Amino acid sequence: MKTFTRGGSAMPALGLGTWQLTGSACERTVRTALDLGYRHLDTAQMYGNEAEVGRALAASGVPRDDVFVTTKVWMDRLGRADVLRSTADSLRALGTGWIDLLLIHWPNPRIPLAETLGAMAELKAAGTVRQIGVSNFPVALVRQAVEEVGAELFCDQVEYHPLLSQRPLLAELRRHGMVLTAYSPLAHGAIPREPTVARIAAKHGRTAAQVAIAWLLAQDNVAAIPKASSESHLRANLEAADLTLDADDLKAMDALQGGTRTCAPGWSPRWDT
Repeated sequence: MKTFTRGGSAMPALGLGTWQLTGSACERTVRTALDLGYRHLDTAQMYGNEAEVGRALAASGVPRDDVFVTTKVWMDRLGRADVLRSTADSLRALGTGWIDLLLIHWPNPRIPLAETLGAMAELKAAGTVRQIGVSNFPVALVRQAVEEVGAELFCDQVEYHPLLSQRPLLAELRRHGMVLTAYSPLAHGAIPREPTVARIAAKHGRTAAQVAIAWLLAQDNVAAIPKASSESHLRANLEAADLTLDADDLKAMDALQGGTRTCAPGWSPRWDT
């Protein structure tokens, strides 16, 4: 599987998203994923499952150095003191020794971006956090973070799937050597109902979900973190990394990109598309 490397950190292009996975079910799912070969786990303070993710990793026997762990700071904790305090809380919950990637979960216009990113840079300098990044940032905020604040960001984690164009954002991230990490890569169940995706899936003897994930992973600077809870879906998503779509497939998939956004809470920033 391809990885994205920056500053000594290597993030596998395919990871496990854990939103809405809680309690023993979360712990069991993460442990199964690690047993199958996943080496990239995505969690967040707001998910309320950092402890379960950490326990599953500890119980798996997989060396800590082999697993890339991402967590996120919630939008009401972006002041300097709150970033430092809440990240310490995340580390205690995860029990992982360090966080591979710490993200701003959602932008908060009431707190200066420079203050938040400055606190995250402190954590990175101390070795508590190895890489920092953002989530749900449109082009204007990425540009502000990188060009005005001077932050060295690893990625921007946003909704991205065949029905939602992220062309302007992806171009901006590539310009800065950043990764776009795609959450909700199956558009909350809309992808299997899309006829073009279903046709390509039938052509390859695969599922529509696998085609959507393969389409994402075929793109430069794009990673994906599909959520799954059953072993069969975990295995199928992992196998999507080995699916090669041909030029006609990719062209047909690219033509689908529109404005179908499935995650747009009231506090969302102004999106690019």
